[in-house]
Amino acid sequence: MSFVVVIPARYASSRLPGKPLRDVAGKPLIQHVYERGQASGADEVVVATDDERIRQAAIAFGAPVCMTSTEHQSGTDRLAEVARLNNYDDGQIIVNLQGDEPLIPVSLLRQVAANLASHHDTSVATLCEPISVPDLLFDPNVVKVVTDKAGYALYFSRAPIPWDRERFAQQRKSLSQNISHYRHIGLYAYRGAFLKEYSDWRPCTLEQAESLEQLRVLWNGYRIHVGIAVEPTTAGVDTEADLARVSETLSQS
Repeated sequence: MSFVVVIPARYASSRLPGKPLRDVAGKPLIQHVYERGQASGADEVVVATDDERIRQAAIAFGAPVCMTSTEHQSGTDRLAEVARLNNYDDGQIIVNLQGDEPLIPVSLLRQVAANLASHHDTSVATLCEPISVPDLLFDPNVVKVVTDKAGYALYFSRAPIPWDRERFAQQRKSLSQNISHYRHIGLYAYRGAFLKEYSDWRPCTLEQAESLEQLRVLWNGYRIHVGIAVEPTTAGVDTEADLARVSETLSQS
């Protein structure tokens, strides 16, 4: 199976400025992510950035770099520019690996690419995992997804969906017994042709309200297939506490 990995990386971050270049176990954070991409067996791994500091750091550890516009509103918009600049074929499978995911299992990169390759009726694939802790379901920083019986996304939200009217009206300290809840993992695979279309779409009202770029795909009538991750994964790096946690984990590996 052929696929490429693109890693969007921005220097600006409201909670952790300069995040891609922060030291993690003796390497810049972005280098750990790049090495994950390399280990996946991808045909190519590219760092996509609009910042010269990140470009210089990536070149120093041997990563190909694609310089992109400073005007992009989302990682997918940045990916679309990379697909155009690198002349990727319409059928090329492109995995979007977030630049703050140094612990993501390599198996998930292969899984999301294979998921898209095996679903010819869709142009986007992503992953999820079961939620087993009530606090995660009600945490707006944890994105939830509901799918149909074939695994195609019906909706993504920061709200707890699906809503168990009888149980949650009374108490929110335990999960439903008859309804499954899933956390969306922000790992995507796209076809090259789709990214060319996506870049022409304006952000939709749902996307802006929830701050979830994948809602632009559903808004425009496209399908997203959601696979259940074959391995558990931890959240990425957003805070100093996350940085310390990841540094400790990678120092011990």
